[in-house]
Amino acid sequence: MPKKNITYTEAITEIEEIINKIEQDELDVDQLTERVKRVAFLLKICKSKLHETEEEVENILKDMDDKNN
Repeated sequence: MPKKNITYTEAITEIEEIINKIEQDELDVDQLTERVKRVAFLLKICKSKLHETEEEVENILKDMDDKNN
């Protein structure tokens, strides 16, 4: 089954849920290791999406500026 693309909002929500579980001591050591790995993965997704969005916005603004000149 193909992997579903995770949206930025979904990634942030999952990160927040994991952090809450860590703060509440709801995870044992084995779960903690896996959850920290998952958070690292989700943070990479968020960083990538933010970078892509920044580039798109810069391109849009550049196009608008070029059309106004």
